[in-house]
Amino acid sequence: MTLHALRPSRWIPVAHRLLTIRRIHAHALILSLCLWVPFAVDYSTHRPLDRAGNIKFQDFLSFYISGELISRGHSSALYDESLRYSEMLTIAAPTQPSPDANPPDSVRIPNLYGPQVGLMFVPFARMPFFSAAVLWLVFSFLIYFGCICAISTCYSAIWPYRVTVALAAVAFPPFWHCIIRGQLSALLLLCLTLGFFALRANRQLLAGVALGLLIFKPQFLLAIPLILILAGSWRMVAGLFMSSAIQVGSTCLYFGSALVQTYVDMLRNVSRWIRIAEPGFSPLQMHSLRSFWELLIPWASAAWILYILTSIAVVAIGAVIWKKPLSLEVRYSALILAAVLVNPHIYIYDLLALAPALLLLANYSFHNADAHKPTLVVLLYLAFLLPLFGPIAHWTHLQLSVIVFALLLWTLRQMGDTKMVQL
Repeated sequence: MTLHALRPSRWIPVAHRLLTIRRIHAHALILSLCLWVPFAVDYSTHRPLDRAGNIKFQDFLSFYISGELISRGHSSALYDESLRYSEMLTIAAPTQPSPDANPPDSVRIPNLYGPQVGLMFVPFARMPFFSAAVLWLVFSFLIYFGCICAISTCYSAIWPYRVTVALAAVAFPPFWHCIIRGQLSALLLLCLTLGFFALRANRQLLAGVALGLLIFKPQFLLAIPLILILAGSWRMVAGLFMSSAIQVGSTCLYFGSALVQTYVDMLRNVSRWIRIAEPGFSPLQMHSLRSFWELLIPWASAAWILYILTSIAVVAIGAVIWKKPLSLEVRYSALILAAVLVNPHIYIYDLLALAPALLLLANYSFHNADAHKPTLVVLLYLAFLLPLFGPIAHWTHLQLSVIVFALLLWTLRQMGDTKMVQL
């Protein structure tokens, strides 16, 4: 493939020239203020509900209830919707006149996670809800910025811009959503970061173990094992399946196979649960091939077929990139992008998993001045920003973030056809 064939369209060089470090710094500062100032105002109430009448840290509420049920010896009720609803009502709307009163719809949050996730929150259930939520947010902050700092300090190209990186980390829309929801996406980021550093130390088995920990969100392990198998990375595959099996086996031993089967049955009927958790808004808040086709195609069967076909293509591209003698930074970024695109159930807060890929590819763009650099820089900027505008798809029926993720993956595939600098 010639450089002429790889030449980007005319608007790419113009956009690339506009994206100076100074402008990106200013954009990150403005976006941080636009996100966090309203958050502070909205949550500055002394009630469990914010100023809009929604439960604060609503996803953490579900984890908190799971930990509370386990600590009281009621593990069998982890997926009992009516009991969980009653518990949530007690915390989220304590001033309601009776348990039969109707609280805000945002309080109706089902448990979409395995029993082992609830076990992690047993210590938090021993303190009041708001105190537990704040403590979890502190842990999330530490994990998130710890991972960002660990990756940034490894690369000389991005370290001089650490203030801009820090601002961008604060302004990253998935991080904002993770905090306001009280989600556990920081654990996703931790697993992926540990996997990267294990590979960097040439510990493939250990890297597979780190990636296998993602089984607590099993949808993240649809693309990754397939890519590693197709690429023949057997030590990573062994570590991944061993880690996943240990987590699932330990859960079965602790809670019993019946409860695990209940969780599996819930996953099989996830569409019914999602409509309860996010009535009418689920596809708009998701950023993968599944939601892309669901928004674009009005026929469910056709959307599923297109999702499966494009997922196969993404896995194939990911395997091709993983097998090529490219830098680990590029290969690992492709693995993360493929995992995100194929994931059928990925809300914006779980796009926190993209943070390592964005950092690693930003470092690559500083080190390599090849034909792909303008395209890569522009796509990285759009991949950072566009998830914030997902609700626009309500009118356009087009989730632009997914298109950018796919283009970014394809750009990494094209890099395999040109000489690259090893970082």
